[in-house]
Amino acid sequence: MRVLVIGINYAPDLIGVAKYTTELCESLAAHGHTIRVVTAPPYYPDWKVPAEYRSAWYTNETLNDVDIIRAPIYVPDRPSGAKRLLHHASFLMSAAVPLLSAAVRWRPDIVFAVAPSLLSAPIAGMAARMAGAVSWLHVQDMEVDAAYELGLLRKDSVTHKLMLAVEWRILNSFDRISTISPQMMRRLEQKGIAPEKLREFRNWIDTGAIAPGPSQTSIRSELRLKPTDIVALYSGAMSNKQGLELIVEAAASLQNSHPSVQFVLCGNGPIKPALVDMASGMSNMRFLDLQPQARVAELLSTADIHLLPQKAQISDLVLPSKLAGMLASGRPVIAMAAPGTGIASEVEGAGLVIPPGDARALAAAVTSLAGDANLRTRLGAIARLRAEQKWDRMPIIRSLEREFLAFPQQAAVAALRPRQPARSVRSMEQLTTGSRRRPEWPDRMSTNRRLRPNVTSIGSGKE
Repeated sequence: MRVLVIGINYAPDLIGVAKYTTELCESLAAHGHTIRVVTAPPYYPDWKVPAEYRSAWYTNETLNDVDIIRAPIYVPDRPSGAKRLLHHASFLMSAAVPLLSAAVRWRPDIVFAVAPSLLSAPIAGMAARMAGAVSWLHVQDMEVDAAYELGLLRKDSVTHKLMLAVEWRILNSFDRISTISPQMMRRLEQKGIAPEKLREFRNWIDTGAIAPGPSQTSIRSELRLKPTDIVALYSGAMSNKQGLELIVEAAASLQNSHPSVQFVLCGNGPIKPALVDMASGMSNMRFLDLQPQARVAELLSTADIHLLPQKAQISDLVLPSKLAGMLASGRPVIAMAAPGTGIASEVEGAGLVIPPGDARALAAAVTSLAGDANLRTRLGAIARLRAEQKWDRMPIIRSLEREFLAFPQQAAVAALRPRQPARSVRSMEQLTTGSRRRPEWPDRMSTNRRLRPNVTSIGSGKE
């Protein structure tokens, strides 16, 4: 099976959508399918393209048997609403040429578009029609709704109505649409998408790689935390939509009354400097940069409690992928979510669900769990079981592969092509996403580069 993928984020970005697009492509490639990807240079969550990837032209590389074309893109230093639109528009324009060229010359069986960026999705539909292929859109974020709910763009304006109309046309142009939670599927139905077009394809975690471990880690030592400290951890991107300032407010309220409760914010993003300034002088706040993949399991085990803040406006527009790792680590989660939302349904029974936007409720929930080790153990065990039952990587990816092969027109074409044998050294069960480790690239970009299996991560900091 030939799959042509377009998505703005891909390895070596470490977190967010890039992680799942990369792992999907590499898993399919390891199972014998041929995968080509049109993407942008890495830039997230720092919103800065590394020097070795800066180019005004297209570059090609091969990472873990996946062929990648990187299209030049505008990346703003401070992403406002208007600048984000320009950012996505630049990818639309630059990605069109290699995507349409691959559709005509390579003739894929499936064209798989990942949103974000929804703005580039129309050229994916066009590419599928030109190739006679199945068109598939995977919605990671409700971009239009989130932009207006967060105030990045003005709501109920002519522009808002126009964008909703454009969104409807884009969504309805695809043969199949998948998204990451039942609540987001319902949202798509409300937008007028036929239920038979929709599939749930949630983000995942490798429950073998991320598993409960001892909390007394080297990361605790590096942060100068005491063995008796209770660590409340947030790990992920630091942008406007998470509501991370609520963690700092909660920490400030507990600084004197509960000195053994220590808060750790791990990650990078545009609002991190403001958070550091906000926490200046606080004895119970620690900051970490994004951790390399090799330390993710250790990082998650460092926590006694995981924190999942969320602004009320978008609590059902996204299902944060970081939740999977939190659950798999066997630690309880405190989630800010309204009853009945996707986040609430995933966390209930495996942690505490509190109202979004309420720093006092967050402080109270942290205090409650910090003072009850038995409760933390009981909720953590349920969290781990839930990760194994609902978030395990291999069953989820295999379900998508079955859906790919279920399309009659795709199956008929694919059957005429000789199937590549699965690579025994990198089977889907064994595959680890080595391309998400930041390698020491040579000074000049190679046009056909294969990741060495023994490279190690550099830099600091995870989702």
